[in-house]
Amino acid sequence: MKRFMTLATIALIVAAVVKQRQRVKELGRQALSRGTQKISASAAENKALARRSWEIVDNLDLIEEIYAPDVVWHEPDQDIQGHEGARQFVTMYKTALPDLNVTVEDVIAEGDKAVTRWTARGTHQGEIEEFGPPTGRQVELKGITMHRIEGDKIVEEWEGYDNLSILQQLGLVPEQ
Repeated sequence: MKRFMTLATIALIVAAVVKQRQRVKELGRQALSRGTQKISASAAENKALARRSWEIVDNLDLIEEIYAPDVVWHEPDQDIQGHEGARQFVTMYKTALPDLNVTVEDVIAEGDKAVTRWTARGTHQGEIEEFGPPTGRQVELKGITMHRIEGDKIVEEWEGYDNLSILQQLGLVPEQ
């Protein structure tokens, strides 16, 4: 009889352990599910912020709302720093291309970064040093921007686009 009780006790303990293990697995799945939802919400917020950043082309007042005061834009040929630098940079290109329009083609995000693939289009109607006098030519530029986000502000961006193609489209550099 003593042996039977021992086996019965062991069976109860094993059943309790199995049940507890199943409960831990379920709690783990729930925790992972909540974590994924949190990450997805954060990724969704970062994607929305990255997409919205392109609205500054038409509304410079959004710079302070979207970008940190010490933001850095790493352009292919220079770094633009701070709100005022960003404002001057956008203003320069809007002077040259007053009808400048940017279409965001894709946005992906992970962690504290979001990436936009975009196409910019405009007509060279204004004079700036980089482009010279107006040519009246339309230009199209495709690029990719990686945005680094802290909190609810973009703190840094890396731009990838082909400066040479714009100069060729404007007739300032021969096409090869």
